Amino acid sequence: MTDTTKFEVTDCAVIGRTFEEYLAMFDLEPADLERKRVLDCPSGVASFVATAADRGVDAVGADIIYEQSRDELARRCRDDRESVADQILEKPSLFEWSFYDSPADRRRYLRRASERFLDDYADGRQDGRYVAAALPTLPFARDSFSLVLSAHFLFLYGDRFDATFHREALRELCRVAADEVRIYPLQGLDAEPSPYLETVLPALEAEGYEPTRVPVPFEFQQGSTEMLVLSP
Repeated sequence: MTDTTKFEVTDCAVIGRTFEEYLAMFDLEPADLERKRVLDCPSGVASFVATAADRGVDAVGADIIYEQSRDELARRCRDDRESVADQILEKPSLFEWSFYDSPADRRRYLRRASERFLDDYADGRQDGRYVAAALPTLPFARDSFSLVLSAHFLFLYGDRFDATFHREALRELCRVAADEVRIYPLQGLDAEPSPYLETVLPALEAEGYEPTRVPVPFEFQQGSTEMLVLSP
């Protein structure tokens, strides 16, 4: 029987968000990205990098899945996209519907993001927009990016990655960021605030980083109304 009280994901879902969703999740305006080099990590099959590049932004996506071919990614993201969309349809009460009009609208966003990514993937990988890499070790020099964005991975999958991993991953994102790191959301798949916020953030602050929880104009998973901003 389907458990309607929680959202269930096997492994880490290979789904993507659009450029517009990124702006809302991270409280950004397009002008905020101008003349900046931006890292999206892990980027998955989001269309943020492709759309940002179309707008003249120097954007790079990093994800271990970029070791795979376009056809392999297309199969995986189609399966994961439909599985996630079906659960959303079955469990609409777990979500807040101010950004998306309906479960069908959410499905359209998922499809649009992944299709735009797949259209860009071959050329983007050749041009260096998509780099195969996995946290907590990235193949970039210190201060390589003005802004680093990390969506729907850290804290969300806290049942699979422990506090040590989170601390090392956040430290690595700060290492490659010259100005700022933004992470969203701060809740687990159970919609509860991640317990690592109380252990990892004080440790990073003691190392000289400046963590701040900032409200964002976006909520889909109930209660996911904040991002974490880290200043290296």
